[in-house]
Amino acid sequence: MRRLRSSCHGIIASMSTGLCIGWTTIGSESAACELARELIACGLVACVQLEGPVRSMYKWDGRLCDEVEWRLMLKFAEAQSEAVEAKILHLHPYVTPEWVVVRADQVSLQYLNWVLGE
Repeated sequence: MRRLRSSCHGIIASMSTGLCIGWTTIGSESAACELARELIACGLVACVQLEGPVRSMYKWDGRLCDEVEWRLMLKFAEAQSEAVEAKILHLHPYVTPEWVVVRADQVSLQYLNWVLGE
């Protein structure tokens, strides 16, 4: 398995009024923890929740795949969305990693302030 490289320098944190939630999956618990720690350490996300193992079934290159993965749910400021995506795509070992983001329609003010403060 490829080791994730730390490259936090050059990332500028900025404030926004929106909260985003993003999802990705990765092949092992240790890789999920490593990716989560890197994103938090770089200040790109306030929180990452890990779920797993989850079973993923999909078609890839014309064949049916049935894999065990770990799902990461990331919470971050809307202003960080591009930087989070760039970091996920840079660090992720998959050729085409899942990266799905939604903007929260409603969030408590205290929680939003915590996310934006991180």
